Amino acid sequence: MSRLRAAALVATMLAAALTARAGESAVDLPGLLARVGERVQAFYDRAQSIVCAETISFEFLDTNLIRDPRSRRLQYDLRMSWEKSDESGDMEGTALRTLKAVNGRPPKSGDEPQCLDPKPTAVDTLTFLLPRHQKEYTFSYKGIGKAGDGRTAVMIDYAPVSREKPKYVWTESCFSVDAPTRTRGRVWIDRFGGDVLRVDETMNGPLDVELPKKEQRQSGRQYVTLDRSDTTIRYKTVTFTEPNEIVLLPDEYESMVTVRGQPRQRTSHKYTAYQRFVTSGRIVQP
Repeated sequence: MSRLRAAALVATMLAAALTARAGESAVDLPGLLARVGERVQAFYDRAQSIVCAETISFEFLDTNLIRDPRSRRLQYDLRMSWEKSDESGDMEGTALRTLKAVNGRPPKSGDEPQCLDPKPTAVDTLTFLLPRHQKEYTFSYKGIGKAGDGRTAVMIDYAPVSREKPKYVWTESCFSVDAPTRTRGRVWIDRFGGDVLRVDETMNGPLDVELPKKEQRQSGRQYVTLDRSDTTIRYKTVTFTEPNEIVLLPDEYESMVTVRGQPRQRTSHKYTAYQRFVTSGRIVQP
């Protein structure tokens, strides 16, 4: 009898586990994406001007992940603002950075990194979740997991629909790559509130990037090969007053870029001390 009871207990536990798993897979993905799109749209509709402290750490790692002496830490005052683009109609973020310290000391001439994009990369990464842009991606449900900070999240994988060839943009001695066919990502969504908690994205190579003519003459090479690029962005809710509002903003942005034959570059952006500025006006009757 004890064996029968044990077998019945195991069968009950197995049935419960299968039922829970079936419940997880029955998520309303279109409904969830619609709710996320509404929340992201609400942010861009309200976005005006925000300032914060930004700490950027640049680390160069060898094949054993040992830090290179060129690694350094920069501290900025960052002002972000949003304006509607005439071409796409999207709210586009721009930024003004003021360098305050380098490795804990006052900055000197030439301390500003050449490859630092003047636009706040970690601010506008949610535009792909706007309702009008979701059709440009395929989404698939991947279950329930932890977002890395203990919060339970729905995991949604995404990939661009575009089959366009990779595009490369050079700025000084630095390049950026847009390669939809090589890019995959995962969004971690709060299963109760619908807020985006985290976005992971990977671009897999190898991708041969042609050097500008000046760089070719100086280096004697025609190409550099990008093997991999990984990014992770974590978000947090920030409470503002006058007027009272809770806004979803970046908490931390991390990237790891691997270029063949060069040390890996790991970059992290940490955002703290958020403040918001709003404008208002009134009509005064004469």
